[in-house]
Amino acid sequence: MSLRYALLALLSVEPMTGYDLSKRFGASVAYVWHAPDSQIYPELRRMEKDGLLEGEDVPWGHRATKTRYRITDSGIAAFRAWINTPLEYSRERDPVHLKAAYLEWAEPESARTQMEAHIAYHELRRKQWEDMISELRGGTNIMLRKRLEMTAEADRLRTTEFKIFTYEGLIARAETEIAWARRGLELIDHLDGA
Repeated sequence: MSLRYALLALLSVEPMTGYDLSKRFGASVAYVWHAPDSQIYPELRRMEKDGLLEGEDVPWGHRATKTRYRITDSGIAAFRAWINTPLEYSRERDPVHLKAAYLEWAEPESARTQMEAHIAYHELRRKQWEDMISELRGGTNIMLRKRLEMTAEADRLRTTEFKIFTYEGLIARAETEIAWARRGLELIDHLDGA
């Protein structure tokens, strides 16, 4: 259900078409919640059916139309209720750490390749999150600029700082995973020589 609330968060800034949402999703929310278009579009239709959104046809090209969605008062209320309700944590499903628990079955070079890939992935993500923080701090993030335009002056700092706080947490998690995989490389080398 978090996809629903991610979409409500984006639509709380301005009405958007599914295409616009998909683009904005990929440049912001996707850093914390991945969802392909095949999930986004059906969820928008469900949200409209549930009264959280209103859709209106808008011209697209010469003869076609697209649906532009606007958050309703019910959608805002649902988003506020979700944001104010403590999360229920789900049980782990972590294929990387599951596989690591059985690396004794892997050839040492294969195990090294897996750890190196893990490091590369998390270094890339860390860089993306650092860039996002730079955008947020520098005022160049489009969605944040639009959100701040409609935010009371007294709440603008909070709006910005909670977003930065989120990415700082993701960076810390990435750094932990990088350190863990480097320790894995050391362990593989140590055990391979044993």
